Amino acid sequence: MSENQKMGLTARIMIGMVLGVVLGLTLQAILGKNKEILIPLGLFDLPIKGFFVDGLFHIGGQIFIASLKMLVVPLVFISLVCGTCSLSDPKKLGRLGGKSIGLYLITTAIAITVAITLALLIAPGGGVEIPSSASFDAKQAPTLVQVIINMFPTNPIDAMANGNMLQIIVFALLFGIAMALSGDAGARLAAVFEDLNTVVLKLVTLLMNVAPYGVFCLMAKLFTTIDMGLIAELGKYFMVVLAALLIHAFINYSILFKLLTGLSPIIFLKKMKDACMFAFSTSSSSATMPVTLETATKKLGAHNSVASFTIPLGATINMDGTAIMQGVATVFIAQVFAVDLTINDYLMVILTATLASVGTAGVPGVGLIMLAMVLNQVGLPVEGIALIIGVDRLLDMTRTAVNITGDCMVTCVVAKSENEFDIDVFNDPDAAKELEETTSKKNI
Repeated sequence: MSENQKMGLTARIMIGMVLGVVLGLTLQAILGKNKEILIPLGLFDLPIKGFFVDGLFHIGGQIFIASLKMLVVPLVFISLVCGTCSLSDPKKLGRLGGKSIGLYLITTAIAITVAITLALLIAPGGGVEIPSSASFDAKQAPTLVQVIINMFPTNPIDAMANGNMLQIIVFALLFGIAMALSGDAGARLAAVFEDLNTVVLKLVTLLMNVAPYGVFCLMAKLFTTIDMGLIAELGKYFMVVLAALLIHAFINYSILFKLLTGLSPIIFLKKMKDACMFAFSTSSSSATMPVTLETATKKLGAHNSVASFTIPLGATINMDGTAIMQGVATVFIAQVFAVDLTINDYLMVILTATLASVGTAGVPGVGLIMLAMVLNQVGLPVEGIALIIGVDRLLDMTRTAVNITGDCMVTCVVAKSENEFDIDVFNDPDAAKELEETTSKKNI
């Protein structure tokens, strides 16, 4: 057995991530302020940035992201149809929806409260000068009424083609309910969907085998091109957001998980390692969804009938990491522009950001749209967003990992409350290694 086969998936992803970061920072140091450096190879000169950064690393990273996104729509639709048609009690869907949305809103409110409190204590905006070139064009957010109307697809095939997750969820739920009520015809079709689900999950497993290489390419390109000087200039803001994210992920989620399930939060966090690394490297809850769903069912023990509903929903409306950024950014921008906000203003920020997480679900660039809404609500200049965009890419990676941790936490809580949770799988340390062992035995 080769060393690659012996090594677990988590270790290989971590090695890929570390090597990518080191190589990226090294290339950035070599390139310096030069746009390009050529390596003479006799017949031609090889451009470092053009060939490696914009070439190999860019291609490898984008193919990896595209491969993950390729699985999202079929996985969500097939898995959700399977879960829905297997429900013996149709009223259960209403309970699942109510519990899931309620918990997602509660965790979002807690997240932004922690962020605002921490930002007020540390004051990250003190001493930061306003650049004269600061500007930001804020897009208009849709109304809650429009979002509700847009949840129902006029053309489900178009919704799948465009990756409109809320419309896909609604159509899959209706399709699954219709299958459950269709007698023998529904049963025959359910068997087909179960087989499709097995095949798609196997595809997820195969894709995870190449994850270390995809993560390496993503990290190498990011850390070659990221402006470390901006992070230094906005160091206090950066560290406050990062601290709030870590507090929410390790403390708030652990407390909620223990209180609502009675299970060990340490086991939960350990089993989230792979999914969090995927989320960190892709910066996309949607792209990470295949791994998140696999983690919730195969490692944590949530039944597919619950996870297939709560994970796609969470990837769409769970904005805990984004809410933390908004809380800190609001305090930061208020301090930079010397605007004093009252307690009522901060309460309005918490309320607006929490409700906006549902009201802007499925909208591209949702984080910045939500932040523009929050700033407008309390009378702060939207141009302040331009101050933080430079460091947002790296923070986005961390908050995506926090978001998918919240998705799995809520999934476990809802599944246990519905008696759709396998405690033996959760407590079994070998369950956390199941995917690693499967992928380690296969080479593509």
